[in-house]
Amino acid sequence: MLDYDAEAAHYDATRGGVPRAEAAAEAVLKLVPATARTLLDLGCGTGSVTQRLNRPGLRVHGADAAYGMASIAAGRVGPRIVLADVRQLPFRSGVLDAVTAVWLLHLGRRIAPQFVVAEAARVLKPGGVFITTVDKDAAHDVGSDIDALLTPHRTGTPSDRADLIESYAARHGLAPVAKARFTGHGQGRTPLAAADAVRRGRFASWLTLAGPPAEQLAAALAALPDPDRPRAAPEYRLLALRKE
Repeated sequence: MLDYDAEAAHYDATRGGVPRAEAAAEAVLKLVPATARTLLDLGCGTGSVTQRLNRPGLRVHGADAAYGMASIAAGRVGPRIVLADVRQLPFRSGVLDAVTAVWLLHLGRRIAPQFVVAEAARVLKPGGVFITTVDKDAAHDVGSDIDALLTPHRTGTPSDRADLIESYAARHGLAPVAKARFTGHGQGRTPLAAADAVRRGRFASWLTLAGPPAEQLAAALAALPDPDRPRAAPEYRLLALRKE
């Protein structure tokens, strides 16, 4: 698993930078009701998306559990960034108009998505919306030669699978109201990057290989044609759920 404090300094540069953040923020804002006045971005990381969730009359907050990430976010967004476990938020119940979670719920082993969804529902006002990315791993399967090698080794159920998130949400009075998509600019994988990820265990949420089998897969990935050429960028999915 990633050490997000150690990753903070170069996280944005390895995750598509400004183009990806702009695409995400634009798509999220289209799902935020025009009447919303307060928004909390869960797992805000470095604040690259959070700082772009701005429009007149909308007060934006962010929360992240990693000090390194939250420190960078605070430099971008200001004092409305809090260091907090997203499963135990320092907000009263029923005080926010919108809660967002971009590239968060797929981290199932770290955060237990059902508890994150419950907290989002708790802090939302009636009529408020929870907006989250879903099916992140599936989005990265673009049908490339890289995916042809990785797919046989996928295992388990993704923690951010849309139907699971909708089921968690239903327990807390949240119902689906809208969907959107955006391009993950800069996130098209290269064979060499995929090989490195396998060796480092970066696919831990769905790839169980280790030792010699992992090295064999990494070698096969590195041997693909054009090893430095990025394959197609993923198309991420957003789901908006309204609190009854």
